Amino acid sequence: MPPPDPRYPRRESAPPSTTPPPDSGDWLRPWAQMKYFSFNPAVYPNMIRAVSPDAGPGDLVNVYDKEGQLFGSGFFNPKARVPLRVIQHGEDVLTEDALDARVDAALDLRLKTLRLNETSEAWRAVHSDGDGLSGLIVDRYADVLSIEVTTLGVWRRLRRWLPKLHAALGTSQHLIEVDPDIARIENMRWSDVPEADDPAPRGVRVRENNVRYQVSFEDGHKTGFFCDQRDNRLKFAHLARGRRVLDLCSYTGGFALSAKVLGGCEDVTGVDLDEKAIAQAKKNADLNQTRIDWVHADTFTWGRQMQQNGALWDAIVLDPPKLVFSRDPEEGQLGRNKYYDMNAVALGLLRRGGLFVTCSCSGLLDVAEFEEIVMRAAHRNKRRLQIIDRTGAGADHPIMSNCPEGRYLKVLWCLAW
Repeated sequence: MPPPDPRYPRRESAPPSTTPPPDSGDWLRPWAQMKYFSFNPAVYPNMIRAVSPDAGPGDLVNVYDKEGQLFGSGFFNPKARVPLRVIQHGEDVLTEDALDARVDAALDLRLKTLRLNETSEAWRAVHSDGDGLSGLIVDRYADVLSIEVTTLGVWRRLRRWLPKLHAALGTSQHLIEVDPDIARIENMRWSDVPEADDPAPRGVRVRENNVRYQVSFEDGHKTGFFCDQRDNRLKFAHLARGRRVLDLCSYTGGFALSAKVLGGCEDVTGVDLDEKAIAQAKKNADLNQTRIDWVHADTFTWGRQMQQNGALWDAIVLDPPKLVFSRDPEEGQLGRNKYYDMNAVALGLLRRGGLFVTCSCSGLLDVAEFEEIVMRAAHRNKRRLQIIDRTGAGADHPIMSNCPEGRYLKVLWCLAW
């Protein structure tokens, strides 16, 4: 049976030239030359002037600017949608040993600087471009590493890095996730990476700030759990202490459980459309020997019904899944409209002066536009927002200054009057 058509068809473009430019005889091979100056790690086909004939898929290449000066180093893959990913800028040559040292540096940040082991068994160990390792995401869940790979350059080196990751983190099992479309485009072969010594579990129990969770690798989104909201869950628990709490788009109950277990909130409700997520949330509540009112329902429909019933809460957190998927104006506007409607419904369920925490994980929606959508939703409902904080992902999700799109998670903290 032929493979299914990819969800994201490739755009055909002319390949870079393999004819060496003048004065390139002294260039360090393999190399790629850029047409335009850009510090962003993603270099698209129309930005590449030429590559050396010996530059192969997954190779670490030396990158030269249009003037022929050494500009940096990066992963090359001629068949990829982004054929060149520059992971170092400057005139220093990036060796394989230096690349391995980046893995060590990422782990040192979490273990020695942030000391995440002291508060959680679930955190991000490697954050792709944020750690200068474009295409590699590693989440640590107790004894298990959940790994997501999106570039061939990382894929070819994963066999070398896995023992290093396990040794530093004290883990023994791993799962590797690759989107089938990306695997096809990047030409990733499973024979290039080792299988785990023992079959990885379908789930694992972890503790975060004294709250216990069961992470499902079969039914969970992304790498199994949203580590990026760890600090925000703790903050919400403190601010919502003792209040009547509503967790909209609750997934497996992170905010609801934090409010209940850490914030001492007696009346907590969690709402989500995903039946499997609600089932997992119930298991998480059982793990913590506590009771939460879980509702399997669509946020819009249920929220409007609660408005008609006159129900009100003292603290509401709204953390929907990604809603803006495309740069296409029409498709993007559909997602923006959903954010507006969701926030309008949520604010209609909040008491005057209540705590409102609203989130967006859509990387294509910037901070200013997200806040403008939330404010419009509030003003349309004749509410004013007293903004008390703006946060994002935890420090284990660092952002490089040359890759600001890495700031995908936006959290707005308000009192709604």
